[in-house]
Parts: sequence; C-alpha cells; structure tokens
Amino acid sequence: MKTIKIVAAFTFAFVVGQWCVAGVAWPQPYPAKPVRVIVPFPPGGANDIVARVVLPKVSEQMGQQFVIENRTGAGGTIGTALVAQSKPDGYTLMVQSIASHVSNPHLYKKLPYDALGDFVAVAPMTRLVAVLSVHPSLPVYSVKDFLALARSRPKQIMFGHAGVGSFVHLNAVLLESLAGIRVTQVPFKGGGPAIIGLMSGETQAMIIGVGDIFEYLKSNRARPLGVTSAERIALIPNVPTIAETVPGYESATWVSIFAPAGMSKELVDRLNTEFSNALRDPGTASKLSALTYDPVLRKPEEFAVRLKADYEKIGKLFREAGVKLD
Repeated sequence: MKTIKIVAAFTFAFVVGQWCVAGVAWPQPYPAKPVRVIVPFPPGGANDIVARVVLPKVSEQMGQQFVIENRTGAGGTIGTALVAQSKPDGYTLMVQSIASHVSNPHLYKKLPYDALGDFVAVAPMTRLVAVLSVHPSLPVYSVKDFLALARSRPKQIMFGHAGVGSFVHLNAVLLESLAGIRVTQVPFKGGGPAIIGLMSGETQAMIIGVGDIFEYLKSNRARPLGVTSAERIALIPNVPTIAETVPGYESATWVSIFAPAGMSKELVDRLNTEFSNALRDPGTASKLSALTYDPVLRKPEEFAVRLKADYEKIGKLFREAGVKLD
C-alpha cells in the first residue's frame, strides 16, 4: 500500500510538471498584471483628468497598476474601437463620457463598433457640469449679453469644442437649439486643445467642464457666463445657470468606466466595487470636488439604464438640430 501511495504521488507531481512545461498555469487572482485603461482623447480633458485622479487609488487597492493610455482620433472612435476589439478579461478598460456611446452612433454612418452591444457599462465615476466661458476680448458679461451678440452676428462667433459628438459639442448644440442662435463650431482634438484655442483667441467661446477651465477662470484668462446644471454650483456660486436665461437648458454627463462585452458578471461587479470604494475615499473625493467633479456611485445595471436613456435623448436632439458629419 505504501508503494502505491508513493507511485501515485510521483505520478501527480509528474503530471503537474508536464502542465507547467506545456505553459499551463493555475489561474491567478485578478489582476495578475498591469491593467491598460484607454482614454480616447488627448491629455487635459475631463476623461483624462478624472482618470488621473481616480486610478491611482484603484491601483493601490488592487495591488496592480492601472495605466492610462491616450489613444486619440475621430472624436474618440479610434480608442473606443480598440477597446471593443479587446479580450473581455479585465486587462483593457476605457474611460469615456458620452461621445463614443451616445453621440457617435448618431453622427457616423458606419462605426467600427456597436455602441451598446460591444461594451459593458462597468461604473460611472463622476458627474460633469460645464460652464459657458468666453475670451476676455468678447464684450459680453452675461448669458443675455452673449445671446444678443450672437443674434446680431449670426455665425460670426467662433465656438470651440472637443470634437463632434463630445460633451462640449453637445452643450453648444443644445444652446443653439433652445436659444435660437447660430455660431460657427470649431472642432479640436479634445478638451485640452479646445481650451488652448480659447486662451489664444483662436476661438471666442465654449461650454466646457468647470474643472477643465477653472484655473483659467481664476486668473481671468476666461470669463464665466453661465453653468449648465439646473442649480448654481459651490465652486463659482456667483455664476448663474444658463437656464436662468434660457428656460429648459440643462446639460451634464458622467465620466465612466467601460469594458469589452463578454466580461463575466463577477469581474464587472468586482471592478464596480473597487471603483466605488476609490470614489468613497476622502482624499480622492476631495480632489474631485475641488475640480467640481461630483462622485457618482451606481451599480452596473443602473448605469446601463442611464446609458440607454442618454442614447435616445441625444439621438433626438441631433435629429431635431440637424447635426451630422459632412
């Protein structure tokens, strides 16, 4: 009997050894290697800023680096397509707001991905409110002044945005639609470049995330006229809402985490929990609040419902406003 046990033990060890030689390894706890996080826009915009605040805490919690990779182009389409084609193993994620999932499908006749079918909504991170800001050379000091000038000079005000279909672009389209004005839209390759365009005087106005442009507002390099939320915000309490002049105007979005479709529910729930814990961290929450990014905690199922609702809402807005790509 003792001989049989020794032979059995030797046989088991031999088989395990052969598995290892053949490259078969026991499953390792996730994450066993660094996680690539695609931001499909240049550095300096809301998606990039939020990612750089939240991901270090997620890396600390999970014991692996979550590494940001900016893959830009075509209004976020290039980076988004890359994620759609990746394995749903948790090692490729994406930070996005609304461009790739609810704007681009209504702008491009053919996309290299299915906006709703090729992704799983993992977790929202922050709510983003924007502010109508103008270059100091523009002689307007309120939303009312701006609208009056725009009506007197149709298409003459150069209005910058972060690319067709971006949150910054949507804000401008909504203002044109509700206020009955027409400006000349000037697309840039992301929020950061769009702000540089405003600072240089290449453009005269834009409606961009408060956190993105706040330092320029403080230094009087840009003038705030109105915020896009339904209520005034604490960071710039003296700046009225656009809705106080244009009834019904309200615009906000979520900066969120997405993954390729097919990821296991267990892994989706795990990541949702880790990102939620990072957002609850006092240090992370404080940094986000200082940039006017309000942490958002939602389960994946709730996030998916919101995503679908936004998809329908933006599609309707684009159709009514006649927004399309040439």
